Amino acid sequence: MKGAVVADTGPLIGMGRIGHLHLLRGLYDIISISPQVYEELKISSDKPGAKAAAEAINTGWIRVVPLQKPIDTPILGSLIDAGEAESIQLAMEQKARLLIIDDKKGRSAAKRRGIHVIGIGGILLSAKKAGLLRKITPILDELASVGYRLSPALCNRIVELADEI
Repeated sequence: MKGAVVADTGPLIGMGRIGHLHLLRGLYDIISISPQVYEELKISSDKPGAKAAAEAINTGWIRVVPLQKPIDTPILGSLIDAGEAESIQLAMEQKARLLIIDDKKGRSAAKRRGIHVIGIGGILLSAKKAGLLRKITPILDELASVGYRLSPALCNRIVELADEI
């Protein structure tokens, strides 16, 4: 898909930890991240998913983009973490068509600013629709096994939307 896409840390780490970060590349040409998200990815560490994120950055399909202005309000910075705040700010600056974010407060803050959001569930549904995945349920199980938190109700809804019940 064409157009600016910005990502927060959580979905990148989650998909990287289970070896499915490539699904994002299959869906989006380039993903922009803020400097704070880059720091939170800890790409020079041995943390799970760090190697996949480092490869994505080194090949250029995930790029670090500095903010042009400070975070838009002190409230934005205090209600959510720094990575989410910078991701929202970057999405506004780039007039992004999409922000990849799972955190509930971050999603709400982004939506209040008119930013379209998608989380891992939406990514998986898009990947299945695009033919990049045959089944979503095993991916949700993998995410749960590495501690990525998605509510049972959300997982059930994703499975239902994927026609995997």
